Amino acid sequence: MARELTVRFGGITALEEVSLEVGAGEVLGVIGPNGAGKTTLFNVICGFVAPQSGTLQWRGRALEKVRTNRLASLGIARTLQGVGLFPGLSVLENVMVGAERFRRTGVASALLALARADRDERALRARALRVLGELGCEDVAGRSPQTLPYPLQKRVALARALVCEPELLLLDEPAGGLGAGDMGELAERIGALRGSMSVMLVEHRVDMVMSVCDRVVVLDFGRVIAQGEPAAVGRDPRVLEAYLGAGPGGEDPAADGDRAPGR
Repeated sequence: MARELTVRFGGITALEEVSLEVGAGEVLGVIGPNGAGKTTLFNVICGFVAPQSGTLQWRGRALEKVRTNRLASLGIARTLQGVGLFPGLSVLENVMVGAERFRRTGVASALLALARADRDERALRARALRVLGELGCEDVAGRSPQTLPYPLQKRVALARALVCEPELLLLDEPAGGLGAGDMGELAERIGALRGSMSVMLVEHRVDMVMSVCDRVVVLDFGRVIAQGEPAAVGRDPRVLEAYLGAGPGGEDPAADGDRAPGR
């Protein structure tokens, strides 16, 4: 998918020759200390940032010149670090925005209130309500997102991404701001997506990544320093050093167990 991506902002190298691939139906975790380049990688995939070099492909198609608003039509959806919901729309309307790839009629038909546009709108509404129901949010469909508790807003944001039935789902810090109970529920939801779509997960909560992902890629200062199965990555001395600052002969990683990968 990504081949030798390099991104520089002035004199700072955010990504340096980063290569990775997510398999069909696989949950791939991307972790690393603050400033490692994780979100920059997502921004490159989504077209927000142009790499200085390297290639990016999805299902044989180059993504470098694809407009951001065309990603959904290619089967790619993303959640943001926060929630990114539109405050002027209801919960249902926010999720319907994510279903736009399934709209069959154009703006002109909608403005003229043609029957086919009305059928189209009902179909999108039904699709959005179904996904909200699957995430346990159907009872807040008519409310403004701003009136909801933060964990529920995060669920609505996930529903907006899932409603377009992506082949590749990019989750950017989905556990941010969640307590232990909500994080456990989120992990179960992500695990349940395995096999039905490919998932790339960027997350600071390393314990959740290690428990839910099939493979893990570790970035440090913009470079891939390790990748593989979670258990093997969690034991890698380079990963421990990146997170704990303790390499061979250094401090005992167990001294900071809360941050240790695999814990």
